Amino acid sequence: MPPPCSLLCRLATLLCVWALCQAQLDTKLPPGTPIIQLRLAGDKHKHYEGRVEVYYNGEWGTVCDDDFSIHAANVVCRELGYVEAVSWSPSSKYGKGEGRIWLDNVHCSGLERTLAQCESNGFGVSDCKHSEDVGVVCSQRRIAGFKFISTLTNNVESLNVQVEDVRIRAISSQRKRVPMTEGYLEVKDGGKWRQICDLEWTEMNSRVICGMYGFPGEKRYNTKVYKLLSKRRKKNYWGFGVNCTGNEASLHGCKLGHKVELRGNTTCEKGLPVVVNCVPGRAFAPSHAQGFSKAYRVEQPLVRLRGGANIGEGRVEVLKNGEWGTVCDDSWNLEAATVVCRELGFGSAKEALTGGKLGQGMGPVHMNEVKCSGFEKSLTECYFNRDALGCSHEEDAAVRCNVPAMGFQNRLRLSGGRNPFEGRVEVLAEKNGSLVWGTVCSDSWGTIEATVVCRQLGLGFANNAFQETWYWSGDVSADDVVMSGVRCSGTEMTLAQCLHHGKHLDCPRGGGRFAAGVSCSETAPDLVLNAQVVEHTTYLEDRPMYILQCANEEHCLSSSAAAATSSSYRRLLRFSSQIHNNGLTDFRPRAAHNSWIWHECHRHYHSMEVFTHYDLLSLNGTKVAEGHKASFCLEDTQCEEGIEKRYECANFGQQGITVGCWDTYRHDIDCQWIDVTDVVPGDYIFQVVINPNFEVAESDYTNNVMKCRCRYDGHRIWMYNCYIGGSVSSESEESSFSGLMNNQLGYR
Repeated sequence: MPPPCSLLCRLATLLCVWALCQAQLDTKLPPGTPIIQLRLAGDKHKHYEGRVEVYYNGEWGTVCDDDFSIHAANVVCRELGYVEAVSWSPSSKYGKGEGRIWLDNVHCSGLERTLAQCESNGFGVSDCKHSEDVGVVCSQRRIAGFKFISTLTNNVESLNVQVEDVRIRAISSQRKRVPMTEGYLEVKDGGKWRQICDLEWTEMNSRVICGMYGFPGEKRYNTKVYKLLSKRRKKNYWGFGVNCTGNEASLHGCKLGHKVELRGNTTCEKGLPVVVNCVPGRAFAPSHAQGFSKAYRVEQPLVRLRGGANIGEGRVEVLKNGEWGTVCDDSWNLEAATVVCRELGFGSAKEALTGGKLGQGMGPVHMNEVKCSGFEKSLTECYFNRDALGCSHEEDAAVRCNVPAMGFQNRLRLSGGRNPFEGRVEVLAEKNGSLVWGTVCSDSWGTIEATVVCRQLGLGFANNAFQETWYWSGDVSADDVVMSGVRCSGTEMTLAQCLHHGKHLDCPRGGGRFAAGVSCSETAPDLVLNAQVVEHTTYLEDRPMYILQCANEEHCLSSSAAAATSSSYRRLLRFSSQIHNNGLTDFRPRAAHNSWIWHECHRHYHSMEVFTHYDLLSLNGTKVAEGHKASFCLEDTQCEEGIEKRYECANFGQQGITVGCWDTYRHDIDCQWIDVTDVVPGDYIFQVVINPNFEVAESDYTNNVMKCRCRYDGHRIWMYNCYIGGSVSSESEESSFSGLMNNQLGYR
């Protein structure tokens, strides 16, 4: 009699064999189930969405939206190899299809293995029009072990590539390169990695693969090396070729090529496994002298991204006649978005966003109904309608681009937080010849440094920067400070690219409870001053000193006012300011409600000690007069149609500015001025800076600055050529504010 262990082992083996056989039987469809194939087509914003099309009886057709449900969408997505459906859309959201409408009144339970198993009127029985074609959005996650099975005996080239995963596998000599730009292309199908035969491979195919991995271009590779390696290695080929046009956003958008006859070691006998060699964008290209590019600065004269939380995403803005403007989202799709991404040194577009999803811009809408082939060098080369009538900034187009895997997230972590978006900042640094985790000194740690941390981790914008983190129980072994003196400009891709002390650490308070910390958020506010309101409301007022005592106590007058008599007059440059929140989150003061400071003289609370700086500068940038306004009242003065006011200062109410609302400081309230009593007549530059100390995190600080040309003749004042920071080209700004170009407002 065999020992009990042997019996258990045999029983387990039998159970496994039975389970495998049962699973194999389950893959077979019930007799009489129609054989179909699915694909997602139409005007897409993501590669995992589109109009549902069915191949049946030798012809492609669509599905009507009547009675369609999320259960049916789940069946469609799983049949295409995705884990589940996210949503579905009626009324030909992805454009009208052509040919037959194969299915109508589709009813699915969600458990079916193919759409053909769902109840319907029957194939070809429909009273719908193509204006009712249904579309789905699938989850990005692919089904583990998914194996593509073609049910078509002919016309397989009309199917999209459906595989579990794609990768570039570097040879041993290339594996330590960052980013990894060269290697064998492999697809995962049925849980196994397989190579592709290169007999029908084209440069257009390589272009698509490189775009997927965040690279704007491709180039030739050294074939001799790979020929030698190919002879030594065992190959496992995929059963299909690939046919890309070159403007697809990913391999899943490409069509299948011809079937490859799998004959063991003699498969692809006259060819080799496909190898791709990609060209990284300038910001990601290694430099022998300096390592990677020191900061993320997209140096493009005609197109830029603004308002994005992470590298390679943002609202699309284009330069026309020296002025930056936005793009209307009418007809905005992946092809146009990919042109933008490649132009800026990224790969293809992951997503073409519409509806001002990454914040609303200001200024003109320069382009509408953009149509690109996908091969243009610049978005400005695409066809577009110059008439943007009917387009508002609520329709601003945006993109999310594929960016190279740089491994930045592996050298930084947040520890001890209540959720993945907060914690003590810990960096991986070299110490005594080995890599160890340690903390960052919190001296001079602020919102800008926190912004870089959140970006490096892909967690969006900074919400708060902390100089004490005793309430977060981080890794005790990582308490030692390994980085100090950190000062960032805000454009860096990693914290290591910021200025810091290097190996010569200087942190008197030490790490542990005083280590730097952050909290991150996927969205942020974005304050922008309305330049035209300032320009149109400026005037001079001579005001007696005896009614300016409160303003003097709050330091709203120049220093000479301290010696002025109560009967003397002060000359005030008055103006109104209208501050809009164009971001995706309400702007709230950093200080808690209970810590606001009461000012007895004016009988109001200050929620931010300094909210704006008002400066009058000489033409060479020297400050000649200044004013500052404490944020005694941040509230929603007015809002766009359909948006309700949320913040009101009356009765010690909550202060802030709601998204889509604006706070107006009228010209006739205290401190809404600059004291120009001591200023001599001449030409000047007037400058306003909102949130100057970066107390509250925003998605874009460049537009917090407004500059105007100003002429004062001793009696009257003229304000003209007012610009928001970043709203005009550098050439236009230089011609208007030439003296300031060497005295730019920086993040520090």
